[in-house]
Amino acid sequence: MFVVVWQFEIAEERIADFEATYGPDGSWAQLFRSSDKYLGTELLRDAYVPGAYLTIDRWTSEDDFRAFRKQNDQSYEALDRSCDDLTARETRIGAYTVSRE
Repeated sequence: MFVVVWQFEIAEERIADFEATYGPDGSWAQLFRSSDKYLGTELLRDAYVPGAYLTIDRWTSEDDFRAFRKQNDQSYEALDRSCDDLTARETRIGAYTVSRE
């Protein structure tokens, strides 16, 4: 499995819109669902810092994620631009392969 983790800082007045857009049934997940290699999204809200969130997007493999991005670059970039006003800060934490023991 391959996961991509993002960190966000959200202004209080944008939290509801952000959660609706970035949550497991939001616009991003809807776009990702066009690939059968997408496994889901988790939206995590910091328990102690208001407006702090993480998203974890799960894919079957890095190659599958890269193929999705290549095939959907225009839609991905358009959605990303349309979400700019929802976030005060957006940082890609990393992209990880889940190790199996």
